[in-house]
Amino acid sequence: IRKKINQNPANFNGFWLIFFFFLSCVWCQTTVHDDCMDSLADADVCDLGEFHSLIIPPHYLYRVNKLRRRHPDEYSKLGSSCGSGWTPVLVLANTRSGNNMGEALLGEFRTLLNPVQVFDLSELTPSKALQLCTLLPPGSVRVLVCGGDGTVGWVLDAIDTMKLKGQDQFIPRVTILPLGTGNDLSNTLGWGAGYAGEIPVEQVLRNVLDAEVVKMDRWKVQVASKGLYFRKPKVLSMNNYFSVGPDALMALNFHTHREKTPSFFSSRIINKAVYFLYGTKDCLVQECKDLDKRIELELDGERVVLPSLEGIIVCNIGYWGGGCRLWEGMGDEPCPPTRLDDGLLEVVGVFGSFHCAQIQVKLANPVRLGQAHTVRLVLKSSKMPMQVDGEPWAQGPCTITITHKTQALMLYHSAEQTDDDDDESSASETESPTPHDSPRPPGPASARA
Repeated sequence: IRKKINQNPANFNGFWLIFFFFLSCVWCQTTVHDDCMDSLADADVCDLGEFHSLIIPPHYLYRVNKLRRRHPDEYSKLGSSCGSGWTPVLVLANTRSGNNMGEALLGEFRTLLNPVQVFDLSELTPSKALQLCTLLPPGSVRVLVCGGDGTVGWVLDAIDTMKLKGQDQFIPRVTILPLGTGNDLSNTLGWGAGYAGEIPVEQVLRNVLDAEVVKMDRWKVQVASKGLYFRKPKVLSMNNYFSVGPDALMALNFHTHREKTPSFFSSRIINKAVYFLYGTKDCLVQECKDLDKRIELELDGERVVLPSLEGIIVCNIGYWGGGCRLWEGMGDEPCPPTRLDDGLLEVVGVFGSFHCAQIQVKLANPVRLGQAHTVRLVLKSSKMPMQVDGEPWAQGPCTITITHKTQALMLYHSAEQTDDDDDESSASETESPTPHDSPRPPGPASARA
């Protein structure tokens, strides 16, 4: 139905679905009793409902197709016809995240929005989906990513590709509806650690409307293997953290077994239980001991003398390990403030899996090794488990260099922006970033989107 209206909306004034005793508009959700339908004046035009400022109306797409001159100024003129404050949202959902909850969310968002702005990432890559941004007024688009931190990273990489193509003016602001487990980036930005239908999708869209734009540093991780001089270094993008040691070992073991038997890892409880078992095993075996003898660390070119550690973690965001404030620790010691946009990385050390567990329940502090703009690690011998944003692998002798790559425009949600009183208790359970590590940068960047 909506596809036909998008193709020819010249006489668009809503489209009515006929039920037993009433009619409902597929756009604004207005419901009218069938006996009252005749009393509606012909001048009553559908206003697209509560989320009109997020919906791409069919007449906009129709006029874009008729444009002879494709130029950002023309898109801005067309956008003005959609009303002031029009900030269309594109929904990119990973249907494999969160026990396939993304599939159900696709249907709900397609009901509330124009289906042309809702994308299934199992059918279309983010790069192709984001091309719709180039047909909309510059700087107006928001992207809602339904998935885990890995899906968010995938979308941010696609946005970097847009920059390389010279499409900087069409770069969207990115927000997250977290699915699955972990989701430390979503937690840092105030969207919580996971969504399981606690609030209706309508409230999610209201929160997107009220969110604030913040900048977030993104980093380049170069891994140059020792002895492979003629091979290009492995290059990865980092949003959350890099680590070598026990937490990377647990992630690697978990990832390996999940690849073998994916049906077994079907719930958050099972996933956390498996992580607990791997952590307990490492407490006994200590596969990563004597890390300080096997690795060298440099912060901004200065060598750091390491204590007897089993792991090193390099953080860009406030949360780590599924909701733990790693840099802050117990909160009983003064420590330099952290920000998402300061161009600095926080580097900490851990003594083992048991120490990681103590930090997560605020019974211990990490070993704060410092903050730096550039981090360099040299693995001198033997293979070690490593991970970048939850993607683990086993790495032999190498040199790892982490440098600043770019900044992404993200959307930050504070708990007080939620309208529903019923959600106040759940919002208080998920800590909002404290002022000293709030992602909100000063000045214009923290203005309303």
